[in-house]
Amino acid sequence: MQVIDWDLAVATGTRLVRPGPQVSREEARQAVVELRQLSREAEGFVREFTRIDIETAPQPATIVDRPGWIKANIEGFRVVLEPLTERMAARRDQTPAIVAAVGSRITGVEVGAVLAFLASRVLGQYELFLPPDPSGQAAVGRLTLVAPNIVHAEQELNVHPRDFRLWVCLHEETHRVQFTGVPWLRDYVRSQMTEFLLASDVDLPVLLGRLRSAADAVADAVRGGEGNLIDAIQTPEQKEILDRITAVMTLVEGHGDYVMDAVGPSVVPSVADIRAKFHHRREGGSRLDRTVRKLLGIDLKMKQYAEGSVFVRTVVDRVGMDGFNKVWTSPETLPVQDEISSPDRWIARVIGSPAIPATATDSAAGSTADGATGSTADGTTG
Repeated sequence: MQVIDWDLAVATGTRLVRPGPQVSREEARQAVVELRQLSREAEGFVREFTRIDIETAPQPATIVDRPGWIKANIEGFRVVLEPLTERMAARRDQTPAIVAAVGSRITGVEVGAVLAFLASRVLGQYELFLPPDPSGQAAVGRLTLVAPNIVHAEQELNVHPRDFRLWVCLHEETHRVQFTGVPWLRDYVRSQMTEFLLASDVDLPVLLGRLRSAADAVADAVRGGEGNLIDAIQTPEQKEILDRITAVMTLVEGHGDYVMDAVGPSVVPSVADIRAKFHHRREGGSRLDRTVRKLLGIDLKMKQYAEGSVFVRTVVDRVGMDGFNKVWTSPETLPVQDEISSPDRWIARVIGSPAIPATATDSAAGSTADGATGSTADGTTG
């Protein structure tokens, strides 16, 4: 049984996505070449600053256009949703064939439409979930940069192109360092997502009820309320699991923001200009754009990522970078939701007595990150 018509999702997304900025073939080629080069430079800066060891050399960044980003994310969705697909296949007798067929096409269109919206905004992401390689081996993650969106953003903001591209790469390379230097982290995130999916209500009457809740959330958001689709379609059990997923993703995104802003002043000359303009851009947008962001939970996500950056900065200020890096020891040392907003609780639980930062560099680095503008997309970076 197919939960989502994936081919229709790709077709819908690539049909609806807006074209990228108008640049010459040579300008596009130069942007691709420079992004690949800067991603390697950024990886060195990030490894040195974070002190996270990586045993294997990173693969070159994958540079894509907007349709390419949509196709890559649909591949990732198929991998992530596999457990749910298998469960629904086992219950195929409980769902009328016509309902399953129509439902898969509806969800295919919905997924494609959402990805078309995001595909013009995401600057880059570290793809955790990929299909197996041709030999059947599980694929490792992949760093992806969306060249048209990066070029469009730097043109719109009127910032120095090379500086902006390196600034973006610092954030995304931090994610590559996190998930390749912390061996258990990828499996932990995937297991939580699998648990979240398997906690879904797959009975048709319950699903219809949740669709009604989703419709109410759309109406509320359009009226300017606080409704969003993420809250509307969750079961109570899923809300608990999502708290754990949110905590770890707030940590990794906040860490990316912190590293980007801490390293930036030493390697990105115009970082202050970039940070100010990017923050202003993210706060803007049309009424429709703001409504869609609210529905998808993107505004809430940005608030959480700002909290994550404050958490990292506070911990590094108190116990130094080596003390902070104890967060990567095991799932048990990850902060929970309450500790994200109260870093002292995490320090007391994992570190013990707060310590003076190990070096002046750690303390200075902590003071340079403002935690407000770290995301390298309008709240949609991976």
